Amino acid sequence: MAKDAVAEIRDRTDIVDLITPYSKLRKAGRSFKGLCPFHQEKTPSFIVFPESGTFHCFGCGRGGDAFTFYMEAEKADFREALTELAKRAGVELDNRPPPRPSGTPTATA
Repeated sequence: MAKDAVAEIRDRTDIVDLITPYSKLRKAGRSFKGLCPFHQEKTPSFIVFPESGTFHCFGCGRGGDAFTFYMEAEKADFREALTELAKRAGVELDNRPPPRPSGTPTATA
């Protein structure tokens, strides 16, 4: 998997659309605000920044990008988040193992 696939998925993922099923967001200037889906609160402290594709909760301190959000919300590891977000973004992942460097012994049965 190339690092540019991760960047492409991140660029193609609308973080507001990703988070909306987990928290009702409302526009607040250039960002969006809502109740944090990771802890109980009555006053919104969860902010989504569409321009940078990131989020931050000023109540519990969680923050990150689309991958971080998906992993936290779905209790998924990075590979699961990568696969699901790639599918949603229409990015095809190359699942072949990386080529072996020359001179590396191969496993024998």
